[in-house]
Amino acid sequence: MSLREALVAELPFLRRYARALTGSQSLGDAAVREVLEALLEAPEELQSDKPVRIELFRIFHRLWQPAMVEPLASKGRSGVIAQFPVVMRQSLLLTAVEGFSEEETATILNLASGEIGSYVRDARTAITDALSADVLIIEDESIIALHIKQIVESLGHNVVGIVRTHSEAVAAAREKRPELVLADISLADGSSGIDAVKEILTEQDVPVIFITAFPERLLTGARPEPTYLITKPFEPETVVATIGQALLLHRQQGDEKISDSAGTFSAA
Repeated sequence: MSLREALVAELPFLRRYARALTGSQSLGDAAVREVLEALLEAPEELQSDKPVRIELFRIFHRLWQPAMVEPLASKGRSGVIAQFPVVMRQSLLLTAVEGFSEEETATILNLASGEIGSYVRDARTAITDALSADVLIIEDESIIALHIKQIVESLGHNVVGIVRTHSEAVAAAREKRPELVLADISLADGSSGIDAVKEILTEQDVPVIFITAFPERLLTGARPEPTYLITKPFEPETVVATIGQALLLHRQQGDEKISDSAGTFSAA
């Protein structure tokens, strides 16, 4: 496999990571494009004796450091404000979602390997304490749905429903008003989970995590695509990390909207 082919094969996963980190398809995909343009101008930045995947993610972090990836915070069940520094979220996403080892993650982030484990543990503890939400699961395979439910509830979330079809999903979302949706791509009635979610989003603003066996199909960067993706089969840590990132960013954006509204009201 040529270097170009190897890079192309890894791009969908860099897009997935960038989207999750920024909470936006447009921002994440733009970041990936910036890195690719830089690599085209200076291909010698890739160390040929290192795995292409590690090198691609390492260069991503070295070249692209946008101001919009800021530390986040959320009030926990104990009432304490939990802090989520960028490096903590990077460490968790790289290990739990992208499957890098702690040593590989340290190389990517240019940190000591011993620091990564600490960041990941702190992130998991903070997520469990600080993030609690009503969750709707859209999944037509009962075993997978129950597995997701078990993981979600172990984090302290409340599962408000498990549905299998487009119409059930829309009705449940309308009735329960979930704070997070976990959705399969293919539903029991032959419909698309993406279409069901599109209809839900016309009525409410809620973060959505898609679950699919074929993530590459939704990480092309060529059209509107999901921000958060989990690959089947999945590890519990992957679900934990993705839920944490989705809720953190959505709540931060909600707080900013409230703050903006309050500022406008005060000014008036």
